[in-house]
Amino acid sequence: MVVLCSGFPWHGARAFPPPEEIPEEILRTEIIVEGRSPLDNKPLSAQDYAQLQQSLRESKFSPTLDEDVRHTIFLLQLLKMFRTVNPL
Repeated sequence: MVVLCSGFPWHGARAFPPPEEIPEEILRTEIIVEGRSPLDNKPLSAQDYAQLQQSLRESKFSPTLDEDVRHTIFLLQLLKMFRTVNPL
């Protein structure tokens, strides 16, 4: 046993991970071929998962708002800006 100047015994450093551990470089390049549904957590194939993600991205509603609603939002944002400048 070797003793360092601090008084603690030194048994040698373990520089390498255990051999049964999969290296991170391999895990990062691994292709995931199955996934789980974010809706009900059921296992899905890669094709089903991609289709589900695409259908979730596509909205069923129109992204445009009525002109009156847009004008009201603009006025509220303007009021918020004035309140940050003049908090009275």
